Amino acid sequence: MSENWFGFETKDFIFDGKNAKVVFADKSNRTNKWLLKTEYFGAFPDFEIEMLKLGYNLAHVDNTTRWCLDEDTKRQADFVEYLHNEYGFENKCVPVGMSCGGMQAIYLGAKYPELVPAMYIDAPVVNLLSCPAGLGGSDGSMFKEFEENRHMTLSELLSFRKHPLDYIPDLVKNNIPVFLVCGDSDKTVPYEENGKLVYDAYKKAGCNITLVLKPGCDHHPHGLNDNTPIIEFVKKYY
Repeated sequence: MSENWFGFETKDFIFDGKNAKVVFADKSNRTNKWLLKTEYFGAFPDFEIEMLKLGYNLAHVDNTTRWCLDEDTKRQADFVEYLHNEYGFENKCVPVGMSCGGMQAIYLGAKYPELVPAMYIDAPVVNLLSCPAGLGGSDGSMFKEFEENRHMTLSELLSFRKHPLDYIPDLVKNNIPVFLVCGDSDKTVPYEENGKLVYDAYKKAGCNITLVLKPGCDHHPHGLNDNTPIIEFVKKYY
């Protein structure tokens, strides 16, 4: 272990053939609760740092691709069990998912609801025809990468029935609380074509969702200037 992530002890290791990391809260107030950063570890970390200061631990395991293969979701679920057995962490966690990481959080919560008491998703990719395909307000600049990583053409994507949006009913069925942050001027993952699908489904079903729609904000930055609402949300449900 070494204090090499904003002063917090970390451990780097290999899990299921992928790089993995655990960041431990200070021993003075460490709990067995933890956050799973589903993608882009280290990006826009303010919320995670604040939660570490409150005694929540943080962990991440690399994915084969940010576009989330089934094996990546399964690895994250196995990672939850591993950290429970190895470090005594709770056998459930709050996913923190930004952009493609939001997509991964949706898949994890839908497929393994017992592992996810709540989630924080930020400008999540929900509709693959929007992002990365660009059949709407997004520019489609990432579709070549998606094709190469998911081995799926646009024609195949048109009939694909495993978009994140197709799993929203599973989140609703289990009423997994969601804190959703989006920019209303996002040109990469447009809110109207992505995050709003989650929000509308939850509101229609009377399920628990909190939305912060940032006026004039593009895809970045993620997070809030004051993360207190997200922190209070996580503390309430986990």
